[in-house]
Amino acid sequence: MRCLCRDCGWTGEAKVSRCPSCASPRVVFHEELGALSIAHLDCDAFYASVEKRDDPSLRDLPVIVGGGKRGVVTTACYIARMSGPRSAMPMYKALKLCPQAVVIKPNFAKYKEESRRIHEKLDKLTPLIQPLSLDEAWIDLTGTERLHGATPAQMLARLQAEIERDIGLTVSIGLAPNKFLAKIASELDKPRGFSAIGAAEAQSFLANKPVSILPGVGPATVASLAEIGLKTVGDIAAADLKLLANRLGAGGMRLHRLAHGQDSRMVDPDQARKTISAETTFNDDLHKREDLEDELWPLCEKVAKQARKEGVAGRVATLKLRTPDFKIHTRRRTLAVPTQTARTLFQVARELLAAEKPGQPYRLIGAGLTDFMDAETAGSDMFADDERRTLKNETAIDALRGKFGAGAVVSGRALKSR
Repeated sequence: MRCLCRDCGWTGEAKVSRCPSCASPRVVFHEELGALSIAHLDCDAFYASVEKRDDPSLRDLPVIVGGGKRGVVTTACYIARMSGPRSAMPMYKALKLCPQAVVIKPNFAKYKEESRRIHEKLDKLTPLIQPLSLDEAWIDLTGTERLHGATPAQMLARLQAEIERDIGLTVSIGLAPNKFLAKIASELDKPRGFSAIGAAEAQSFLANKPVSILPGVGPATVASLAEIGLKTVGDIAAADLKLLANRLGAGGMRLHRLAHGQDSRMVDPDQARKTISAETTFNDDLHKREDLEDELWPLCEKVAKQARKEGVAGRVATLKLRTPDFKIHTRRRTLAVPTQTARTLFQVARELLAAEKPGQPYRLIGAGLTDFMDAETAGSDMFADDERRTLKNETAIDALRGKFGAGAVVSGRALKSR
């Protein structure tokens, strides 16, 4: 099987422009189509699509999901994107590009429910599903052909149609021999796309792409690679390994493998969350240290509560700051004892904040934990007596708030910030 009609399921060997069975133009052709089994599923403009589905009057309008005059775009629908708005763009800039856009405040409870419905369908295909976020996931269908009586490509085409029919949302799918290529493939034909990248073509396909297409390559790495003449993925594939290692250490070796289309990462359903974080954008820039600390405390409470809920403790505390020019500054500190308490996270984040330039205005502040370990293991640390006492207090507060409401127990710091 090298050819598949996504509408009627017809399969064949020869490439055709239209399905000979139903005349649909939605035909996928690839030399390796019957052998590929790693997929990346990505919902199309997920939040905006949910809002349009629930309010048909929005169907033909540009919709931006985001909020606040100083907020950022969470999702822009494809109509809005034609004018330039993109995810993470400052809202004021997005509205300059698309002043006619309908702006909708995010409803994450609703989006989580729709994500759950999609994942219920994924669960029927394979247990090997690794979510990246509410709206995307990697899927490993290796070895499922006998169970389902269909190839991974056929199952994914059916899944795509079922999601659109039963949930009213569209998804795009990338099929490949590994996670890296599958994620790239899912972006090739959005929305409602279905694309494949095979192992044989991977290196030539990637060769002329900018290095920024590689995972983990941000602006700083792009600039660093450009200094030594490496601007495309093909440049990295042809580069001397020693040069890359000297420039980027172990990361250089990883990029070299990716540039050749090689990715040995498994689809891991149990992969631990990389970070738990919370942030807030201010209506007006804040520059006083005490005002920033007042905003920081409830964020630390939120992060710590989530860590306790997930049964993990973080070994690294993070502070995120965004200046009025939208530059992001992230500060990190490794903790002596892993934590899942707001008090410890706040103490460290407060110290990181104190090290910043006095009087510097900020438009956003955030706090987070990363580098997790199982909380029970962390709790056995013989030097963590004080941490355990704090944890006991905060866990008791969780229980009281769960029973009597969020306002049942309010800290002095929270009262001060009101």
